[in-house]
Amino acid sequence: MKDYQTHLEKLRKDAAECALVRDLATDKAKREMFDRLARHLNQLADEVERAMNARKTG
Repeated sequence: MKDYQTHLEKLRKDAAECALVRDLATDKAKREMFDRLARHLNQLADEVERAMNARKTG
């Protein structure tokens, strides 16, 4: 379970960093790319969190 938690924290941190780069980017293409990355990483983190919760209850 600790392995899941470690990956979850890394995904959330990486998503936050991508969102920061997105917010600071002046180039439209760069903003859009980092927005997609941030959203994707957050989705992956959500999936890891769901897997963690399923293992706790299952």
